[in-house]
Amino acid sequence: MEERDFGERSRFRVPRANIGGMRLPEDMDEAAALIRHAIDSGMRYIDTSRGYGDSELRFAKALKDGYRDKVILSTKHAPWSVKPEDLEGGTMADFIRREIDVQLGRLEVDYVDFYQAWSINNQEHYDTMMKKGGMLEGIRRAMDEGLVRHTGFTTHASLEDLLVWIPQADWAEVILFTYNVLNTKYAPAIACAHGRGIGTIVMNPVGGGKLAAPSPVLMGLAQQVGAASAPQMAIRWLITNDHVDTIISGITRPSDVDDTIAAVEAGPFSGEQMAAIKAFQDKVAPEEAGFCTGCRYCMPCPQEVNIPAIMSCIYEDRYWGLTEWATKRYQGMKTGKADACVQCGECEEKCTQDLEIMKELAYAREKYGES
Repeated sequence: MEERDFGERSRFRVPRANIGGMRLPEDMDEAAALIRHAIDSGMRYIDTSRGYGDSELRFAKALKDGYRDKVILSTKHAPWSVKPEDLEGGTMADFIRREIDVQLGRLEVDYVDFYQAWSINNQEHYDTMMKKGGMLEGIRRAMDEGLVRHTGFTTHASLEDLLVWIPQADWAEVILFTYNVLNTKYAPAIACAHGRGIGTIVMNPVGGGKLAAPSPVLMGLAQQVGAASAPQMAIRWLITNDHVDTIISGITRPSDVDDTIAAVEAGPFSGEQMAAIKAFQDKVAPEEAGFCTGCRYCMPCPQEVNIPAIMSCIYEDRYWGLTEWATKRYQGMKTGKADACVQCGECEEKCTQDLEIMKELAYAREKYGES
């Protein structure tokens, strides 16, 4: 695979597609073999976490016999997941410094190339990370000891927050974003980070599997731009964006590795192909289609119906053709389904789009409800 600079700050070079550690096989030997297959096939950057169950243990097994020297290894921890009792009377920095030792032990390595603050999703998370005695201070202690070589953070924060944080983050060497053909809101933040020499990583390149779900709409768009499948279209669309340094794909089976690499090697799209995808994205954008934008002004619902989630299911079905995905997502909701709606109309009074929400909830109950 082609390699490129992983931002100017880290001084690494990285392949365009790499290994996400959240969806590895349960069997330890199977997972280790899969990881080695990915590395042998050209994937070098590894993203794992203390919060991914036994993911770190699976990588420990795979990275023996010289494989550690072939990879760029990254793990992480979330500051917001730390409970007061975890601190043992000390600071967050003390806890993270101890936790890094634990994670190095789990991975059976002497150092990690990257240690990231995981899921910095709002201003409170950012402040918790940055304050004196906070998470970043603990990471820097480990960096001073040579146990961590580089750092950064992962995020699902608002675009507005990111465009404030990124210019201030002179310490961050990489940032991991969600970004794909269905969800393009972070494009300005990715461009901002890339322009400041920060390595940019994209997770969920196929929407957490959504873009691999059956959809005549997506398949038609893929065929229009000469892609073999919707997932291949999604990956080629990402690597065409010069602000995206690399993507990480969750791997469960060898075909996940092989198909991702094949998509990368099919190459970026031409300007004409990208224009065709952009025209479709613009046409089905919620604002252009006159549909729910997820602003949440309709909430809270007196009956605790999760209106934005249900409207998102309808949107994915109606405009992207993801009927099966939308049905599974709706049926998987443990609370907040449309059955609880009593047609009180409060949501419609608050909706800035003047949508017929009660009618849409009845539609969801009828179409996606379990018989």
